Formats: sequence, structure tokens, C-alpha cells
Amino acid sequence: MGRRIHFVVDPQGWCCMGLIIFVWLYNTIFIPKVILFPHYEEGHISLVAILCYYFCSLFCIASLLRASVADPGKLLENPKIPITEREYWELCNKCNMMRPKRSHHCSRCGHCVRRMDHHCPWINNCVGEDNHWLFLQLCFYTQILSLYTLILDFCHYYYFLPLKKENWDVFVFRHELALLRISAFMGLIILGGISGLFYTQLMGIFTDTTSIEKMSNCCEDISRPRKPWQQTFSEVFGTHWKILWFIPFRQRQPLRVPYHFANHV
Repeated sequence: MGRRIHFVVDPQGWCCMGLIIFVWLYNTIFIPKVILFPHYEEGHISLVAILCYYFCSLFCIASLLRASVADPGKLLENPKIPITEREYWELCNKCNMMRPKRSHHCSRCGHCVRRMDHHCPWINNCVGEDNHWLFLQLCFYTQILSLYTLILDFCHYYYFLPLKKENWDVFVFRHELALLRISAFMGLIILGGISGLFYTQLMGIFTDTTSIEKMSNCCEDISRPRKPWQQTFSEVFGTHWKILWFIPFRQRQPLRVPYHFANHV
């Protein structure tokens, strides 16, 4: 999709991301097998319910994989600094490289990232200017998939008609209760955690402030909103077309503004 692949060698990040992929695989395999397909065969649900579940699952894993390997905005060595913007660049005291203001040095990755929000172990990558939009999509579709899974778990026991259990000897049906309890537990944990994270990310975009800037508590002139929310979201997602904000299968085209814009409006 026209971007450099960014791969972080971090065993801790690999474990965190592996856990997320395991949860995704677990629900993508067992929920359709235990709930969706049996109830569809007996006429309790429509094909649309199955397609919607796989749609959410596909967009969730696509945004996860793309966010994990996308270049977050790593600064190249010896960057060419426009003469008109040199006063808005600064020297990093860790890697001794010039960087635009609002960049941050990631100690885990070992380099500076433009408009870095934070380093996320769950995607084993930094969240910066060039992959922030993918991280937001990941949070959004993870919430949708988790909520959808919890609704299906609830409906299976309290709303749908009982299944005829023709395949009672199959492993998944003999251990159906345990499998769905595990699914519900993971869904509740992920939904609760991601919802809080997604809210803080949205508030950061509304106020045009990164998580690092909030924690540093030294950017009061940045933290107050100066631009319409449509503009800040368009800059993050790289397009003014709102429908494209939800599509991970595309190339982001930065709506470039001077790096000092947020400080000198």
C-alpha cells in the first residue's frame, strides 16, 4: 500500500500482539461455529448476521496488522529542513538528531517519531503521525467486534430458540458452555479496556493534543482546541471524506500543515 514496513524487535511486544491475535482467532473460529452457523441452519438468524460478524472481524485484524507494521512517522537521518521552518525544529537530546517540534524519542524503538502519541505494546509499535488513524480504526472495530460477540453470547442462552443438538458428540458442542464463558470473559475485559482508551484518543484529537503532551503537562498552549474537529480528524485520517475514515484498506495521503501550526495559529 505504498508505505515502508516498520518492524520492531521486541519480545514483550510480540507476546502482547500474539495474545490479541489469539483472542481474535478464538472468537472468529468458535462464535460462528457454536452460535452463528447452527442458528442460521435452523432459521433463527439471517445470513446478514454472519456476514456482519465476519466483516467486523476482517476490518479488526486488518487494522491491527497494518497498525503494527506501518511506519508511525520515523524521522530519517539528516532530514532536509525547510528554511522557513528551521526555527520550529529542535535537537533531540537522546539521538542528537534534528526533529520537528511535537516529535518524541521512543526509548523502546530507539528513534524519534513525528507527533508521537505513545508506544503501544499491543501492536508492538509506536502510535504516531502516520499510523494514528489505523490505531483509531483498531480501537473502533475491536469495540464493535467485542460488543457483537457479547450480544451473541447473551442471545444464544436467553433469546434464541434452543438448538436441536444434532452434533452433540462434536467437541465444541460438548464444551459449549465453557467456550462461551471464556468468550464472554475476554469480550468484557477487552471492551472495557478499549472503550476507555478509545475515549482518551478521541478527546486527544478533539483538543489536538497527544498523550505524551498531556502527561508532560507542559504544553498548555497546545492543549486547548484551536481547530474544528472535522479538520483535526481529517489531518489524522489523511482525507476529508468521512466514509474513508473507516476503511483500513487504503493509503493515507497526509494533509500536510507546517509542524508549528498548532503552536502558532
